[in-house]
Amino acid sequence: MKSQDFPRFKKIISNFKDAKVLVVGDLILDEFIWGDVSRISPEAPVPVVWVRNENFMPGGASNVANNLRSLGAGVNLVGVIGDDERGAKLKEDLERKGIDTGGIFVDGSRPTTLKTRVVAQHQQVVRIDREGVHGLSDRLVSKIADYVNNAVRDLDALIIEDYGKGVITPKLLRRIIPAARRYKRIISVDPKEEHIRYYKGISVITPNNHEAQKAVGFEIKDSSSLQRAGKRLLEKLKCKIALITLGENGMAVFQKNKKMTHIPTMAQEVFDVSGAGDTVIASYTVSLASGATPIQAAHIANCAAGIVVGKIGIAVVTPEELLDRIRVEIRKK
Repeated sequence: MKSQDFPRFKKIISNFKDAKVLVVGDLILDEFIWGDVSRISPEAPVPVVWVRNENFMPGGASNVANNLRSLGAGVNLVGVIGDDERGAKLKEDLERKGIDTGGIFVDGSRPTTLKTRVVAQHQQVVRIDREGVHGLSDRLVSKIADYVNNAVRDLDALIIEDYGKGVITPKLLRRIIPAARRYKRIISVDPKEEHIRYYKGISVITPNNHEAQKAVGFEIKDSSSLQRAGKRLLEKLKCKIALITLGENGMAVFQKNKKMTHIPTMAQEVFDVSGAGDTVIASYTVSLASGATPIQAAHIANCAAGIVVGKIGIAVVTPEELLDRIRVEIRKK
């Protein structure tokens, strides 16, 4: 990024408020229990955590929607919750944030997915998952598909958030991807590697290093194998962009018939990487929908990820924070 680029980045970010994005995927409620550790339990070699407080945050596809809303975009969220208190809590919280929850359906045969993280002295001690991951009924798949196919006509982009909890299936993808393509919408996917072959025809895929390795079938151990992986993803999925996130090594952008673009990480201090991938796909997609090039969008997403990993818990980023970070990074050049 150069100083002369700042007005363009500022314009893209100001356009976020006009973007409309639909997110479909696995809805998760994240619970954080915060405490301190001062001793080891006499019953087993585990720490005793003295709880100070606890709170709940949207997770999974809900966190993607939360990130988009924090950035100023209009958001429709589609997915499934259980007929339980935590599902009602998640939906109420999302509505309070201004997210359209008309596409959230209740499935009485499964609980709302809950991930409980116990954190002491800024370190995660344990995570407890409560969930049901069986597939949805045909009736529920049809309801979700019909909602997406109707809503996508009036939106700029579709994000498919696949956490492998049973919502994103080949049956659903076969109905919603063609519909979004018909209206020439941006289609971004945060993948589950075992579903990789079902994402054909999308616009953008955003795997992390591990997911990319599983998808292409070989280890990414250097620049050469990274470039080969990016090319393989583009070929396998017939997609326009593959954005591979590399943790502390930043991210790499691949486009057909173009050289790989590597963007170094911008995280100053890492406290918690939970939800960073959600921030990447949200900020990248809304940037594309707001007029950014694939490389400009990657710079914005990289800055957004650098901000959230410096916060504790499942975090979001605001347009003001993004502009401040971009300004700082430009000054370093």
